[in-house]
Amino acid sequence: MRFVIAVIRHETNTFSPIPTPLGAFSRGTGVVGPAYGEAAVAACRGTACAAAAFMDIARAQGDEFVMPLLASAVPSGTVTAQAFESMAATVLEAIGEGCDAVMLDLHGAMVAEGFPDAEGELLRRIRAIAPTMPIAVALDFHANLSAVLMAHATVITGYCTYPHTDMYETGVRAARTLMASLRGNAEPRILWRTLPMLTHMLCQTPSRQPMKDIMDRAMRAEADGEVLNASVFGGFPLADIPHVGLGLVVVAEAGRLEAARRLLDELAEMAWARREDFVYAGEALERTIAHAKTLRDGPILLVDHGDNCGAGGPTDNMRVLREVFDQGLDDVIAGPFWDPQAVARIIEAGTGSELTLEVGGKTDMPALGLKGEPLKLSGRVRCITDGNYRVTGPMFTGVQLSLGRTAVIDVRGVSVMVCEKPQEPFDAGVFTHAGLDPAKARYVLIKSRQHFRAGFEQGAKHILMVAGPGVCSSDYALFPFRHLRRPIYPLDADAALAHTLCYEAPATETA
Repeated sequence: MRFVIAVIRHETNTFSPIPTPLGAFSRGTGVVGPAYGEAAVAACRGTACAAAAFMDIARAQGDEFVMPLLASAVPSGTVTAQAFESMAATVLEAIGEGCDAVMLDLHGAMVAEGFPDAEGELLRRIRAIAPTMPIAVALDFHANLSAVLMAHATVITGYCTYPHTDMYETGVRAARTLMASLRGNAEPRILWRTLPMLTHMLCQTPSRQPMKDIMDRAMRAEADGEVLNASVFGGFPLADIPHVGLGLVVVAEAGRLEAARRLLDELAEMAWARREDFVYAGEALERTIAHAKTLRDGPILLVDHGDNCGAGGPTDNMRVLREVFDQGLDDVIAGPFWDPQAVARIIEAGTGSELTLEVGGKTDMPALGLKGEPLKLSGRVRCITDGNYRVTGPMFTGVQLSLGRTAVIDVRGVSVMVCEKPQEPFDAGVFTHAGLDPAKARYVLIKSRQHFRAGFEQGAKHILMVAGPGVCSSDYALFPFRHLRRPIYPLDADAALAHTLCYEAPATETA
């Protein structure tokens, strides 16, 4: 058999002021834009992502595959129309040249100009040229499910973890059901629900309640053979589009749909009954930093979740770092902060030099009425690096990443890392490649939400979530939502009525 395998991953924060052009779709070093053909295969080989699982399974079966595109961008604002059209055309061209099935490694929360449901539009276009083509899709845990996406897929599986440490396994699950279908050993049908809930990402992780029991039940149903696949999606709430919500997907045998519907009902009732538990209540950042000073043992992680590029923030808001200086914290590693201009100034000054400069605060966030406020720093340049490192931790294992040119400046007991490319610190390599050891610092200030747990949680003595300002804020009342389906919990007092607004996809017909 011959397969087309493609990767398009972007989590779009529609409130972010940072546009997402085609050139943003690259995580590699020294490369601008996606990888194509053999370069895409080489970039994916040996990594722990769903597409790598697709490739390995095809090779193990002795089948052929082509990989026209590997495009992955750091979460940011709306994807440009040119970028979407270019990526879609590349995938469609490969499918048009002939194949037996398609395997897609997508995010599920991508919004493009003109297409609030970008992944659904991609699958609609595939179906237009290949009406009966089997299509397997691996999705991020933060996917927002739409009727169009569900109607045009043959198999859908989602990550069961957050931080996402089971990307490869998610690809295996999708491919296993697809291959059974191609061999005539399964007749998969997709059933789904989406609940009108804006769950807070700090309360979503399947490793803890309230999500743990729900995800465990879905995983058990798949493992025990009740259904072919079962997935729970926390959803991505920072997108002002109609199909945001907590999602449930079951892939079932055509002859066992009633059992699958009962499972969906069970999962939906569990999630809805716990809706209040999915709401995060934070505290003022000044209070959190003051509490950090009272803790004895380190490392103490200070996690600024309001300006996290892993959810679309620019990572150049300096409010939390300013508070760290104001309250006199010492022995701190902080960053990485995105500021190419500051990096250029530091490189010009050189390692070991003393300088004063303004860092961060270059980005206004008009959706929330926030103005950028740079922070003036005076210190000594500790080191300058190319920002390149390979992930060794459990999330994106083996992937080569780049911060762009990166510099560290020591300022009054704080080692401040500044970089050319925004990146969420989910692997210790973000610091260790520059000679900083977060395991030996008293405080580590990072911009993240949950993914930091993959590389930093195990060694931390304390973890404090800091409610810094930004387009990733957990206070949903700050966001000017206009396109959400309403009522929706917790924004609407009468959202209990909305539980009746669950949706279900029609059976997907495949060859």
